[in-house]
Amino acid sequence: MTTQTHRGDPVDRELIEAAEHTARTRCQGDNHTVAAAARARDGRIVTGVNAYHFTGGPCAELVVIGAAAAQGAYELETIVAVGDRGRGVIPPCGRCRQVLLDYFPAVKVIVGAGVRARAVPIAELLPESYVWADHRLDAE
Repeated sequence: MTTQTHRGDPVDRELIEAAEHTARTRCQGDNHTVAAAARARDGRIVTGVNAYHFTGGPCAELVVIGAAAAQGAYELETIVAVGDRGRGVIPPCGRCRQVLLDYFPAVKVIVGAGVRARAVPIAELLPESYVWADHRLDAE
């Protein structure tokens, strides 16, 4: 289900609901506090939770990237993260923004809460960014 926000941007509510469901049912204790969901190009929804560790365990968005690859979903169109305990949609951290840009430069990220939720291109969340693939342009 896709709905319009006050700005007119399409928001994948089903994706938000999948992340919220995962947070409610899978996030337990201090090790798993954020859930993410992504929609693959073929329509599949892939979910995951963070694996907190003092050494810098992976965020939920990074877990979803790995889970999607394990399921053969290499093209993600939209991704969203939500906090446990009903904290709602949360924006990706800087590391996740860079990884998402590098892996899926056209991915949209859902940010904002409630009627302010909107899907924005990852490049808008990381302006004037380093593009990892640029170092390979001369090799082609």
